[in-house]
Amino acid sequence: MSDEVTDFGSAVNMTAGELERWLATDDSRAAGQKPSGGGESTGHESGRRIVTLLRTNKSDLTDDDRAHMRKVVGYVKRHEAQRPKGDVTDTTWRHSLMNWGHDPLKS
Repeated sequence: MSDEVTDFGSAVNMTAGELERWLATDDSRAAGQKPSGGGESTGHESGRRIVTLLRTNKSDLTDDDRAHMRKVVGYVKRHEAQRPKGDVTDTTWRHSLMNWGHDPLKS
């Protein structure tokens, strides 16, 4: 297995089903940076792609899929390093990470 697949598997700790349910919530849609004209946030769009990647056979991954996996890993690492103090349960910080398939409260 390639490094990006392994790293992606470590960074994304939500299942496809968990992520799909999360992406359907108002909190998910409210979190993250949106394009200047409004619309879907970058993280929410990424989350939809992550659901697809989680359901894709590893042997069927394209170079573009692998590039997105690396982007997800980088985002999760950078965002985790910015963890705010205190209870993060209902924070935009956690919600943004969850859009990228990582729930920091999940063990």
